Amino acid sequence: MGGDDARLRAVVSLAQAMAAAHTPRGCWRAAALGACEALGGSFAALSVWERGRGRLKVLVNAGERAEGEEEFPDEETYPVHQFPEITEFLHERWAGGGEPDAWVETADGPVEPEPADDGPGATGHGYSHQRVAALRRRGRGCCVVAPIVLHGRAWGELYVARRVGGPVFGRPDADFATVLAAVVAAGISQTERLEEVRKLAFTDPLTGLANRRAVDIRLDEAVERHRADGSVVSLVVCDLNGLKRVNDTHGHAVGDRLLERFGSVLSRCGAMLPGALAARLGGDEFCLLALGPGADEVIAVATELCERAGELEFGNGVACGMASTGDPIGPVVSARRLFRLADAAQYRAKAARSTRPVVAGRDGEVIRLADSPPGSPHDRRRLRGNRPGEGPDR
Repeated sequence: MGGDDARLRAVVSLAQAMAAAHTPRGCWRAAALGACEALGGSFAALSVWERGRGRLKVLVNAGERAEGEEEFPDEETYPVHQFPEITEFLHERWAGGGEPDAWVETADGPVEPEPADDGPGATGHGYSHQRVAALRRRGRGCCVVAPIVLHGRAWGELYVARRVGGPVFGRPDADFATVLAAVVAAGISQTERLEEVRKLAFTDPLTGLANRRAVDIRLDEAVERHRADGSVVSLVVCDLNGLKRVNDTHGHAVGDRLLERFGSVLSRCGAMLPGALAARLGGDEFCLLALGPGADEVIAVATELCERAGELEFGNGVACGMASTGDPIGPVVSARRLFRLADAAQYRAKAARSTRPVVAGRDGEVIRLADSPPGSPHDRRRLRGNRPGEGPDR
């Protein structure tokens, strides 16, 4: 009974750890570590079946990793056809609609594939000589492999191994691994749902770019980084000219296509700046946020953005303003100040009908936000929940 209690606690602990994870990687790691501990293993891995490529891709390696094993490998993959037990699970056993069982393999198994026969191995599956060779190569004595089923389909596998000299997994361990795989599947499903919600919360549905909420969060983080180590933060704010005319003349469907096409242009230009965030703030307003590149590099990209925008069908170019901590704009200790400076520069670009970006602090300009014309975009827009004039502009 004591063993049953311990395994019940292990299941609860695994579920809680996965529920507490805030990212997919955190979820994968919690799953592997929890299963490893629950089964008394020394190493565990979680892999996903990439159907289109016919392979298993390792998502995480946890516990005592062998030489060359990375915790989150970029390209550790295994062709499914090399593993007869996986092929059986994916194409035969699962086709019958039954719940898949876990199986055990040991380093004492044959290293060459055996002829097919009517008698499966002691654990219900034939040995995979690739797994046996891998166990020996990595100093492991045995492993238990549990298929993971998600939404009624084969999703991947949970793999837990023990050191050489340790007790060999038995049928009860394989049965328990099947239970753990079901818990892992539930945790992965929850994480995927949360990721989808998170994506919807931070994505503009029309263009697929980041939305204002995402910009607010990233800009706050960027300014904090600037304050900590002096990293350059640059913000480009764009207003797509003539959108109302397009909507009135050609209809909103054409206006939406113009927004989508400009979003694509903004995304392509943003890709020139490592780690830059391209976003639609709402309506005809967009922005590009960069952390790291110098101001001149961002200005060059903003210039190209203006040129490409001017080539869009039905459009009339963009009014583009920019503010960067790499320019003489005074201390920037809040995201609000940088946003207002970029917005004020964008207003001047619009008023002057400039086809190039206007940059705050250049050409000897004196930065005085209070001198901005009444009714300008930065004067009327709410930033981070504050109305113009509420709180200091620091």
